Amino acid sequence: MNPGTLHVVATPIGNLGDLSPRALDVLGKVDAICAEDTRHTRQLLSRFGLERPLVALHEHNEDAHAGGLVERLRSGESLALVSDAGTPLVSDPGYRLVRAARQAGLRVSPVPGASAAIAALSVAGLASDRFAFEGFLPAKAGARRERLQALAAEPRTLVFYESSHRIVDSLEAMASAFGPDRPAVVARELTKLFETVLDGSLGELRQRVEADPNQQKGEFVVIVEGAGDDADARLAEGLRLYRVLGAHLPPSTAAKLAAELSGAPRKALYGAE
Repeated sequence: MNPGTLHVVATPIGNLGDLSPRALDVLGKVDAICAEDTRHTRQLLSRFGLERPLVALHEHNEDAHAGGLVERLRSGESLALVSDAGTPLVSDPGYRLVRAARQAGLRVSPVPGASAAIAALSVAGLASDRFAFEGFLPAKAGARRERLQALAAEPRTLVFYESSHRIVDSLEAMASAFGPDRPAVVARELTKLFETVLDGSLGELRQRVEADPNQQKGEFVVIVEGAGDDADARLAEGLRLYRVLGAHLPPSTAAKLAAELSGAPRKALYGAE
């Protein structure tokens, strides 16, 4: 018996018209669909008149279920893997199943489509030849601040996902870590009815989002310009060093040492939040 194929299928992030004809064909023919939330996927399938067996596969059970799903593939069944929205495995579960299938010598085939990160990057107007996808930042303020400080001197464009209840705090943390003048874009509810794409400096964007409750609703992609290789990079590195040194030294001493090590202006560092 020939083994089956694991199809990794992208689904819409909002507009149902973005589900490709190929994705529809695959979802209608596989023996079962592995879904992050079976209720959500069942609703999607019903909109297109499809009805297939669903298997719940999420971060809490993926390790336990991967072996059994690989055996189903070995026996000749074909399976589809979907997430709640967009391309599976991009800040979503699924890589363990894909890895197990590949290690077993089984075919894993992508059915590409919507991705919030790429959609946002395509309309941001920031450099897209090199970028770093960071996904969701840590929920706790301290861990979030440390993650951002580690990225302050990153020259590539940065791509983040964020939720409605943390968007203001994250923009504030980004402005603190990268400097309030760093150019950025906040893309909200992409492909949906209330889609908005705001651009400006991080400081300006934080103020605009904080002042408008409507801009705090939905799902977000935040695109931040990279530090580059010149003054911006030196300032970003100087701010990072200043915060690290400031935990152990007086502010004036921390600013002096950070400026010497990074080449950033001391005045721009002293007293930074």
